Amino acid sequence: MRFEFSWAIARFRQRRRAPILLILAGISCFSTGAIASENSVLWDALRSGGTVALLRHAVAPGTGDPAAFALRDCSTQRNLSEEGRAQAKRIGARFRANGIDNAMVFSSQWCRCLETAKLLGLGPVKELPALNSFFGRYERRGAQITAMKIWIARQELGARVLLVTHQVNITGLTNVFPASGELVIVSRAEDGSLRTLGTIETD
Repeated sequence: MRFEFSWAIARFRQRRRAPILLILAGISCFSTGAIASENSVLWDALRSGGTVALLRHAVAPGTGDPAAFALRDCSTQRNLSEEGRAQAKRIGARFRANGIDNAMVFSSQWCRCLETAKLLGLGPVKELPALNSFFGRYERRGAQITAMKIWIARQELGARVLLVTHQVNITGLTNVFPASGELVIVSRAEDGSLRTLGTIETD
């Protein structure tokens, strides 16, 4: 009798748990679907032009740069790891999978950004000093953010523009703190003003 009573309680608990599990599964599917839908809208915006994609360089372990940093000497800088190089290639593949096989690609002059930009395989890479990091040089923040805004305002609205830069630059321009390899999509109005549309986690 005691066994039958315990079995009945267990069955009752399972029946109570089942609807909860179904609800949680439904929430998970809804969340995944919402993210996919949002990403689709952002990729559509990139394909149609009139937007700028800001990409934080791929994974480069560490923070900032060594004290002996020299712009044209990658051995003095923080560079992409093997994981970062693989990530950059995946990001390029993600662009192509979403119908973008070429773009106007501009990069910070830092080695980790230039390498990320080249590994994307989306077209020739041009250096753009306005995208250089001001980490540890915050007195340059205002001037560089202004330079980025002016540069973006001068671009053709129909062009597909991809800027490979640093977290501090993207945050200063958009107030978004991106992860390594994360895209921040910005739209530009006729008057040159910018609006952040959203982000795409590429991994």
